[in-house]
Amino acid sequence: MKLHLSTGSGNFFTGHGAGYVRLGLREYRENLIVTPEQIIPRWAGGGFDALSEADFVAIAALRPEVALLGTGSTIRFPSARLTRPLIEAGIGLEIMDTTAACRTFNILAAEGRKVAVAILLDNPKMTGSRADGPSDSSGSEQQ
Repeated sequence: MKLHLSTGSGNFFTGHGAGYVRLGLREYRENLIVTPEQIIPRWAGGGFDALSEADFVAIAALRPEVALLGTGSTIRFPSARLTRPLIEAGIGLEIMDTTAACRTFNILAAEGRKVAVAILLDNPKMTGSRADGPSDSSGSEQQ
């Protein structure tokens, strides 16, 4: 599915499909976390079935007002035990399919909300994104 390119600043999803999401002009074929300011690749490398509390600690560390979890083409709910770091930090979590997560992120980011979205792809290739580009030492990328 193609999404319209936003004229706002920061990261916005511009497309997605089977096994990828596009932010701006760059395509990612791996699970990742996105905020309006940063892209954190290589999140939750084992996919939904291997999610751990540490994966949600990584989201909580970004201190968003709300976190979105895109679980691929179907909605799947992780155990409340895993999402405890978000609950303890007072961060709301909305779970939806990846299409809805991309759309919702774009809307909230355009409103200036402090949002983070964690994207789980159906068949991620954990070798990185298709395009090469700079990455800072924390493993997050600025777009």
